[in-house]
Amino acid sequence: MNDTTAMAKQADVTREEPALMPPVDVYEDAGGITLYADLPGVPKDRLALEIEADTLTIEGEVALDLPEEGMEPTHAEVSLPRYRRVFTLSKELDSEKVEAEFDQGVLRLRIPKAEHAQPRRIEVKVA
Repeated sequence: MNDTTAMAKQADVTREEPALMPPVDVYEDAGGITLYADLPGVPKDRLALEIEADTLTIEGEVALDLPEEGMEPTHAEVSLPRYRRVFTLSKELDSEKVEAEFDQGVLRLRIPKAEHAQPRRIEVKVA
């Protein structure tokens, strides 16, 4: 893990409402990082992404329909209806150019490296 993938380090942020931490995979290549977050049960309209300074916050509220109104589960594996995950972004990443896609409960974020962190070729001239 290098400075670019340091964004995967969970930030120390406390919040009033308890929430589940969704599993997240982070992949790095020469152009930046791609982040995949599993958010089952979260519809697109209840998904919130925010970048403030060097902090990325992913929040989602689960919306599960019960078969009949007034029904209560006799057993529930998941008791919290919210997901929340906070990451610290590396200075090498360009938070102005984040691309997000959400499909079937999987969030894909692409965060490219900043121009100054991109590898570049230097032309050598003959004297």
